[in-house]
Amino acid sequence: MTRADLPSFRVLLLPGWLDSDPDHWQSRWEALHGDQRVQQDDWLWPRRGDWMARLDEVVQLAGDRPVVLVAHSLGCHLAAAWSAHSRHAGRVHAAMLVAPPDTERPDMPPNLYNWRPIVRDRLSFPSLAIISSDDPYAAPNRAREMANDWGSEVREIGPRGHVNAQSGLGDWPEGRQWLQVLLQRPTASRPE
Repeated sequence: MTRADLPSFRVLLLPGWLDSDPDHWQSRWEALHGDQRVQQDDWLWPRRGDWMARLDEVVQLAGDRPVVLVAHSLGCHLAAAWSAHSRHAGRVHAAMLVAPPDTERPDMPPNLYNWRPIVRDRLSFPSLAIISSDDPYAAPNRAREMANDWGSEVREIGPRGHVNAQSGLGDWPEGRQWLQVLLQRPTASRPE
């Protein structure tokens, strides 16, 4: 696939806590496909409100092209919280939410306490949640609960860890194909 694989969309990458390292599939998609990473001011101590404000700013700067959110980990919670509060959520065509963590677990680091409680409002756009059966940051049943609350279609991909660089996905062409299938569906089926 080339940079022109999704020409009519502005693909925004929403990394999780600590950003996505160079071997992460999001970083590879940025290099391969020209997707835009939403840069945050503080990757170590992420503040939900600050991250939402930054996403709002980037969506407004996207021009006339419809926006697609491709989130990993804490980025999934950013998409959910932003969707529930932004006046610009209607600009989003769809979202792919990969490996949402359970930020309400007692063993989460204090850096992520700001992301409690989990925003569970139904997303205002179609979405696909991708869940690993052995994600160290979310039990599969908790990840499915979040996805169901968000109104997301769920794709379970077996034991792939946190679906990050350590999962050995490389450029993750399978994930890109799932994104393309999601974007080819009629958008008339937006959640009510």
